Amino acid sequence: MNKLLYLLSCAALLVPTAWAQDRIYRCGNEYTNNASHAKDRNCKLVEGGNVTVVPSKRSGAGASGASTGASASTSAGGSTAATPAPAAAPPSPSRLASSDQRARDADARAILESELRKAEGRLAELTREYNNGAPERNALDLRNPQRYMERTAELKASVARAESDVAGIRRELARLAPKP
Repeated sequence: MNKLLYLLSCAALLVPTAWAQDRIYRCGNEYTNNASHAKDRNCKLVEGGNVTVVPSKRSGAGASGASTGASASTSAGGSTAATPAPAAAPPSPSRLASSDQRARDADARAILESELRKAEGRLAELTREYNNGAPERNALDLRNPQRYMERTAELKASVARAESDVAGIRRELARLAPKP
């Protein structure tokens, strides 16, 4: 008896949410919950699960704040719909103003040159510490010759990584060089 009462109370809680949902109509790429508008435009009723509409921002002078409003969705809790704005294509690199592109290239070059200076500094420090495969021994290395060999191998690997980093940054800088 308690199970039946529990199931009935759960069902009673779910019924009002089903009544609160409006019907959603699809008109091409637009969605609406206005039945008269949908009938005039010969829209199709969307049946089934949830509908989420996220309008994109419009570019250009014809854009209005109202048409690019917040997204609308339908869920178990209620139903709303909005007419999405047509998808605006992101600006292609060819559409960027040449002055904007030059400024971006200059910023990229400055960042890469800064990174190159840091990488070259790290490489010089590691090369000095590596000392052509014979780094200075410290107190721990004198007591444990195996540790000295491991530290030497780690330094050699670090020098190789630093050289690779410097070479990669130089390649990127060469790629950013102005084309004739």
